[in-house]
Amino acid sequence: MQQVFAPWRIEWVEREDSDVEIEDCVFCELPNRGADREFLVVARNDHAVVMLNNYPYNPGHVMVIPDQHTADYRELTDESLLGHARLKQRTFDALETALGPDGFNAGLNIGEGSGGSIDHLHTHIVPRWQGDTNFMPVLSDTKVIVEALEDTYERVHDAFAEQDEATVHDSDTAVSFE
Repeated sequence: MQQVFAPWRIEWVEREDSDVEIEDCVFCELPNRGADREFLVVARNDHAVVMLNNYPYNPGHVMVIPDQHTADYRELTDESLLGHARLKQRTFDALETALGPDGFNAGLNIGEGSGGSIDHLHTHIVPRWQGDTNFMPVLSDTKVIVEALEDTYERVHDAFAEQDEATVHDSDTAVSFE
């Protein structure tokens, strides 16, 4: 048997509130609870938010989520579409500054057959590095994430904070953009 050593995951296993109560939509509720760091909300503008993925494919895997609740990209208002697109641009810049990847995968899961599990449109942005796919996922169906979410949050938050027109209240609150 092979073992993967990941001691930082104990914080996730032992957390007190392992089942956050969601009444309707996780992407509508969590960004508005006033606990940005706790819910991994790292940046926002007037029409969208950026959240770290709780189950990342790679360090820095984020989702850019429009505030408008819809599962259909074509239903976004002009304001939501522009706010979502602009925050995606800022996200690429922040991830590049924070993590220095060699590239990105970015995409949307739209429709029941797409594999998406949340019925609220969101764009996944996954930083990629040359050689980041190795024998572990291929032979043993195991993906090794090399950095704790809390550390990634700090790095990405700081990178957003360095951008022009950023408003930073504190390290526990998402960086805001007009």
